[in-house]
Amino acid sequence: MPKDKLKTVYVCTSCGEVSSRWMGRCPSCGEWNTLVEDIVREQKSKGLSSKATRGNSASGPVIAASKLKDISTTEERSRIITGISELDRVLGGGIVIGSVVLLGGEPGAGKSTLLLQLCGAVAKKVDVLYITGEESTRQIKLRALRLKVAQEDISLAAETDIDAICDLIQHMKPGLVIIDSIQTMNCADISSSSGSVSQVKECTARLLTVAKSNEIPTFIVGHVNKDGAIAGPKVMEHIVDTVLYFEGDKMLPYRVLRAVKNRYGSTNEIGMFDMTSAGLKVIENPSKLLLEGRPIGVSGNCVACTMEGSRPILSEVQALATKSGFGTPRRAASGFDFNRMNLLLAVLEKRAGFFMGNLDVYINIVGGLDLDETACDLSVCMAVVSSLLDKPVPDDMIAIGEVGLGGEVRNVVNLEIRLREAQRMGFTRAVIPKHSMRQLDYEEFSNMELLGVTYVKQAISLL
Repeated sequence: MPKDKLKTVYVCTSCGEVSSRWMGRCPSCGEWNTLVEDIVREQKSKGLSSKATRGNSASGPVIAASKLKDISTTEERSRIITGISELDRVLGGGIVIGSVVLLGGEPGAGKSTLLLQLCGAVAKKVDVLYITGEESTRQIKLRALRLKVAQEDISLAAETDIDAICDLIQHMKPGLVIIDSIQTMNCADISSSSGSVSQVKECTARLLTVAKSNEIPTFIVGHVNKDGAIAGPKVMEHIVDTVLYFEGDKMLPYRVLRAVKNRYGSTNEIGMFDMTSAGLKVIENPSKLLLEGRPIGVSGNCVACTMEGSRPILSEVQALATKSGFGTPRRAASGFDFNRMNLLLAVLEKRAGFFMGNLDVYINIVGGLDLDETACDLSVCMAVVSSLLDKPVPDDMIAIGEVGLGGEVRNVVNLEIRLREAQRMGFTRAVIPKHSMRQLDYEEFSNMELLGVTYVKQAISLL
């Protein structure tokens, strides 16, 4: 019997383009250095299959179709409520039946911990099958004991053969499947090693087929590369229903769960967790946590409010403006866009009269949260000027507004929601765009002084 021929191809990890030779730039998506080597079996074209021939015969089509009106979409069958409020928020209200969720994150971020706690949370409702390719079942047992996870309805299996795993899923038909991780899975039909592009793509496709045909929700853990993206071909992210990223600095206890793709909900929501010795704990009030330890009466601090989906979150903006000891001043930003910072500094110099040409300026967002919304511009400007003048921003004041190149303070979306959150956290004064004041209900904010400003120079005069 002749052996199958193997050939070397180069696959783009960004778009999935396959090339017979290596190139520095992908001809399909234009990304640089994304073509990786892979070994696949050479398949000969066989023409029309016997199934296709039968499909055109008088006996009728092989597959069957259902009427759209006959498909059930009742709420009790469409989602599983996990009970972990932050996870349910990011998923759009719970786990959709038959969905495939890809979870990525840095090593040590807590992906396995989160999924094991998920197993314990839903085990009372459905049977759970946890497939591990990186650890033994004894190691999972030790972690479950530390996390105090219920163990009655959770089944464990240490296996890497994807065909055996699919057979086990179809035999057991559990209510939830966890695959940890996809890079350790292996398909016997492909000659390349585990973790290669072809292996990851084929294993994901087979798990997707089993999940959809049996309506079993499946969570797949994916490793990330040095750039922070999920390792493997980009087509893996295209075929799954939801892609989640679990982020967090190893030096900080806080973890943020983000959805970059979600077919069943918004991608703007985030979930916040606190990593403790007993596992991940839900942070119900992120604003209170991020503002804890805020210095009182110290210059260079101002509170901003950003919207993460439907949730307003207050965060502290710290700025330091000091005389530079070099010919070219240093500029650095942590948690804030560097180019946006330079733009705001230019506006302060041109429109407000504060010379920044010989100053080192540093911006820091406390708590590791990224403020990528323009509604935080006014807070950054006030924090910078506060540090420059060594004059503190009042502790009960919050600043909300977008700053334009003309020095004007422009309207922001969801201003009422932001002000409600600020009022709930005890702030009594708010600097907001003057154009937005006519849209507010003053009776609702009777305990808060609303200070409308038209230009950033007017906001600075309130210091």
